[in-house]
Amino acid sequence: MQSLYLKPKEHHRIQKGHLWVFSNELASVPRDIASGETVKLFTHDKKFLGTGFYNPHSLISVRLISVKDEQPDKEFFTRKFLEALKLRELIYKNEETNAYRLVHGESDGLPGLIVDRFNQAIVIQAFSAGMDIHLSLICDVLQELFNPTVIIVRNESPLRELEGLTLYKDIVRGEKSETVQTIHDAGITYEVNLFEGQKTGFFLDQRENRRVIRKFAENADVLDVFTNDGGFALNALYGGAHSAILIDASKEALQRADRNAQLNKFREYSLVAADAFDTLDQMVESQESFNLVILDPPSFTKSRKNLPGALKAYKRLNKLGLQLVKSGGFLATASCSHHVSEEDFLQSVHQAALSAGCQVRLIHKNSQPFDHPVLLAMPETSYLKFACFYVTR
Repeated sequence: MQSLYLKPKEHHRIQKGHLWVFSNELASVPRDIASGETVKLFTHDKKFLGTGFYNPHSLISVRLISVKDEQPDKEFFTRKFLEALKLRELIYKNEETNAYRLVHGESDGLPGLIVDRFNQAIVIQAFSAGMDIHLSLICDVLQELFNPTVIIVRNESPLRELEGLTLYKDIVRGEKSETVQTIHDAGITYEVNLFEGQKTGFFLDQRENRRVIRKFAENADVLDVFTNDGGFALNALYGGAHSAILIDASKEALQRADRNAQLNKFREYSLVAADAFDTLDQMVESQESFNLVILDPPSFTKSRKNLPGALKAYKRLNKLGLQLVKSGGFLATASCSHHVSEEDFLQSVHQAALSAGCQVRLIHKNSQPFDHPVLLAMPETSYLKFACFYVTR
């Protein structure tokens, strides 16, 4: 195992628990160490800091995996997965749900690795070169611990390109027929396509927030924008909504949402396959209105340099949403853009309310669910913002 050294005064953030070392923090950036190789990290005066994965082609040169001198072998991954499982089993009982995020990257001490468990299936994403070259071992350990019927790798994120990694998806254990799984969460059944659905096949990170909107849904006419597999709308119908309109640009996503609604025997809903902004513009022009509007858009920016444009998009989206909320109704709105702070996000809603000519009162805010923990030393592990507003005019 080769050794790398930080420049003077560059160790403080690492000693406080951050797991990334950037290339400009290293005394030298060796080119003779293979991408993804495990290295030892030291301060400039040769004090040991830990072991991690090195990548000479990435801005993040080292991702620490341990403060000990240890290799990422079978014993290491087994221990890490069991530690992560312990937390999830404390939080989620099987009668409540059979789907959860088993590994949330850095927050579970496995930087660059996502593992989601859906009933009898496991879906993996690797964002770092180090995790990428250990995928075979990772799959072996997961197979031994959980005996899934299928393991799917969804390595399609553009974040991989920053590591010099190719984009692909593959079924590495089991058959394609097993990639469609039935899961349940808080009383609702979903059929999820883990090979074709977005990200790892289903968005688990909004699970707690979906339940919250049940409180505002009784007898409500609901508009669910960027519905994807229908999670928010289904929870609204479960909570007694009178009707729900589900909007998404993806016809495939709406087909899954339709299937999920049928599985739960919901009837009072309609599907709109169209651009969200265009559709909301038309609804505002037609003076349509709803008791509850839900906005769950994709990330509007993947980098800080595009933050001003993202904030404009959030303001425009929330203005349209607020224009469609009846006085005395509710707006539930979210942002999954890491680079958008909670303060900026709430400010964009406030500006949208001023522009829409209504008053909003924040009655609930939340972030990620329990299986997406945040490492306090790494703000990068916190990304989701969710807020509910009472709207009056």
